Amino acid sequence: MKEIFSALNTEGKEVNVSLDDYKGQRIVLYFYPKDNTSGCTQEACDFRDNINRITTKAAVIGVSPDSVKSHIKFKENHDLNFLLISDPEHKLAEKYGVWKEKSMYGRKYMGIERSTFVLDKDGNIEKEWRKVKVKGHVDEVLEYLG
Repeated sequence: MKEIFSALNTEGKEVNVSLDDYKGQRIVLYFYPKDNTSGCTQEACDFRDNINRITTKAAVIGVSPDSVKSHIKFKENHDLNFLLISDPEHKLAEKYGVWKEKSMYGRKYMGIERSTFVLDKDGNIEKEWRKVKVKGHVDEVLEYLG
């Protein structure tokens, strides 16, 4: 069994996400900055609304530094139908190079650079999108997945 990562799921349990869990499927692993904000909600709902088209080709996993409690509320508020992973120590974000210095109104801070990765059945990065713009992004992912 090849482990991809270990983190907290929306039930507050530590999970080891492994290739065995996905039986050789590809994985769409997307990183977003914050639950229940306009762009992140739109992106999550776009994945939700297209989940049947995506899951024939890949599993979907969303990751943010928000708490498990926040993820539970986010999933409930928007009927999200895929796994969300809480990464408060940004270990996974750092592993994928999406924990970056950002700037807003002249203030610098560290945060998630909205990014999506398609992992092949061996857990290797097959395709990546950095600095994702939400509008039309799920369509780009679907087009790539074929």
